[in-house]
Amino acid sequence: MIRLPRATSLAHDWVRARLRPGATAIDATAGNGHDTAFLAQLVGPQGRVIAFDIQAQAIAATRDRLESLGMLDRVSLRQESHEAIATVGALDVAMFNLGYCPGGDKAIVTLPGSTERALEAATAGLSPGGLITVVCYPGHPGGREEADAVVDWTRRLPADVFRAMRCEMLVIQGDPPPFVIGIERL
Repeated sequence: MIRLPRATSLAHDWVRARLRPGATAIDATAGNGHDTAFLAQLVGPQGRVIAFDIQAQAIAATRDRLESLGMLDRVSLRQESHEAIATVGALDVAMFNLGYCPGGDKAIVTLPGSTERALEAATAGLSPGGLITVVCYPGHPGGREEADAVVDWTRRLPADVFRAMRCEMLVIQGDPPPFVIGIERL
């Protein structure tokens, strides 16, 4: 039986189809390091990944994961807001996994204003053919407002420069499900 993918798996599929060895990638929300390790594997030893998180615990968890996989040398870990993407320059892929860090303090969440500024910086640096994925979680406190802000921001992108789409589950139980947005620079 084929199962429909989760939002995070779909984001990985989109990135896997796009990102090549030697590329530059951003993990805008390092969390426990899963996306950072995924990106580091794809860019290879000649590539570069920059991972951002405001929480020391998240940076430490990501560092531990990368060390155990032998990929720390291709990643720069930055304990600061994802808004600092503006300092990176050109990039090929950026991944955002919004909300809170699983296993961490659920009161520390990404916020609409800083997320919009980070997305603005990521689109400004995105190379032609580059991709941004954003996994939104409308089911936690503040998550609906952030998800709505991201959707509204995305809809304002110039259609002659970017293409964007949103994928989400329509039949669910419980809280509103996560969804993924893909933004491609033409």
